[in-house]
Amino acid sequence: MGPPMLEVRNIHAGYGALSVLRGIDMTIAEGEVVAVLGSNGVGKTTLNNVMCGLVPHTQGEITFLGESLHGVEANAIVSRGLIQVPEGRLIFPNLTVLENLELGSYQRAKARRASNLEKILNWFPRLRERLPQLAGTLSGGEQQMLATGRGLMGEPRLLIMDEPSLGLSPMMVQEMFAMIKRIRLEGVTVILIEQNVVQSLAIADRAYVLENGSFSLSGSAAEIASNPRLKKAYLGL
Repeated sequence: MGPPMLEVRNIHAGYGALSVLRGIDMTIAEGEVVAVLGSNGVGKTTLNNVMCGLVPHTQGEITFLGESLHGVEANAIVSRGLIQVPEGRLIFPNLTVLENLELGSYQRAKARRASNLEKILNWFPRLRERLPQLAGTLSGGEQQMLATGRGLMGEPRLLIMDEPSLGLSPMMVQEMFAMIKRIRLEGVTVILIEQNVVQSLAIADRAYVLENGSFSLSGSAAEIASNPRLKKAYLGL
């Protein structure tokens, strides 16, 4: 097995005097779906933003495709192929669906914009029907499809999806997790940051459980799913 695609070693980060992440270690191999699980406010989005270069880390090292990300600007990290679909979707509501998708290839894969657009519209036929619509008029589920499609327009090597099921109807949640499986089949490595423990473990290879700024559990999805501590804390069993 080759070196990990992403390696996070002893990461500490926070906001001013507030310490949020304390000693995070994580490795991601090419082709995996890895879930980072935890309830609200434990540091999941901070970890995402540190990996994407949006929040600086005060200690530790992150390497992606064998190169350090220390001091690398967020847009340069995107150019290397590490792309996030942010929590809350963060689409541009006053731009059309098409314009939102095209923005996804602004930093990377611009030359293949037309062919990538066609591929993504085949994956998300609902977006094809709504290309000229303003993105702000879409339903929550459609906005999540759009945010995901926009991320895929940049041809990510590693796609971080932050709370993709948040606020979606149960039917859309099922669709969202089926879509993540399809993304993985296309050869994209995925970090899935989620509160939805059951669905995430059903599609992930491995998982980490984040509590109070550090990982309390890690292992294969099957090991984590059967762990009594997890069952008690998250599933009420």
